[in-house]
Amino acid sequence: GGTNKVVDLQNPDNLGQQSTDNGIVPNLKWRFSDSKTRIFPGGWLREQVIQDLPQSHDISAAQQHLTKGAIRELHWHRVAEWGFVYAGSVLISAVDEFGRYQVEKLNYGDIWYFPKGVAHTVQGLDDENEFLLVFDDADFDKIGTTFNLDDWIARTPRDVVAKNFGLDPAVFDNVPKPNPGIFKGTVSTKNVTAGSAGVLTGDASFVYRTLQHDPEPVPGNGGVFYKIDSTNFPASKTLAATFVRPKPGGLRELHWHPNAEEWLYFHKGYARASVFIGNGLSRTFDFGPGDTAAFPDNSGHYIENTSETEDLVWIEIYKSDRVADIPLTQWLALTPADIVAQTLKIPIEIAESLQKEKQVLLS
Repeated sequence: GGTNKVVDLQNPDNLGQQSTDNGIVPNLKWRFSDSKTRIFPGGWLREQVIQDLPQSHDISAAQQHLTKGAIRELHWHRVAEWGFVYAGSVLISAVDEFGRYQVEKLNYGDIWYFPKGVAHTVQGLDDENEFLLVFDDADFDKIGTTFNLDDWIARTPRDVVAKNFGLDPAVFDNVPKPNPGIFKGTVSTKNVTAGSAGVLTGDASFVYRTLQHDPEPVPGNGGVFYKIDSTNFPASKTLAATFVRPKPGGLRELHWHPNAEEWLYFHKGYARASVFIGNGLSRTFDFGPGDTAAFPDNSGHYIENTSETEDLVWIEIYKSDRVADIPLTQWLALTPADIVAQTLKIPIEIAESLQKEKQVLLS
């Protein structure tokens, strides 16, 4: 029968490679390469929304690319926006309800979080710039989610706009219609003069510089693990995240998340993950760069770096104020050993030797 051999080879576990897979488990994977890429002057955008990955009930996402000077036009959303820079550098600008503002340059690994309704824009600073966008609503494309500045101005009577700004109506003769989304520009050189409310800093800051912080302890010695949530990035109240980099062959230990679905973006390397959704149902998936996934709320799973030479890099997102997980080994180690031994039919000495501390990433 008809087949796409290239795709089949990239997904060997879809061909029954794992004998432990069982039952009907829905597709939990979406490749950004299967999304429609929207081309703009100065950049491009491709999305993953609930229509692409129906099992992602909490999160939608996008990859966005800006050339030097290109601007994602001024706008705001009905939902929160989380961004991670993974190529080049960008300038973000935002203003909150109190008139506090923030204008900062972000580089690789830096994150922003804009609460719902916060006005903002992003500009590319290097020759080529790219970042991941995440939103705390799975149906991001529905009407009433995004509000673009020039679209609003163009759809408001000209005399009202002029009265609002105290300007001649002719000033607004060239407002774009329809709105451009992303457009070419020149790199900003103007400084913002502080208003009375001042600058967003400290706990109010919309920016978190991941790689300037220490990673979380990894007793399993299998890689590097950063946690970014409201405990260390107070502004990020509705989206919690991790930035994970296991070594070749490394394993994100068997675990589950008690407080939210897990949405994933695989940035570099190759991975395998089996997801257990209860009632004897399990399915294994293969992932590569640009793939996304949604693991059901409380489902048991692992993620393994299948490369012998290359680090794996991925990002996890939760619609929550914090990252939370329960590892299988720690659970069993903190349960009476004789009960564990009787349940799994293993020697009690083995049950007594299990690690009582989270291992996170195993080598």
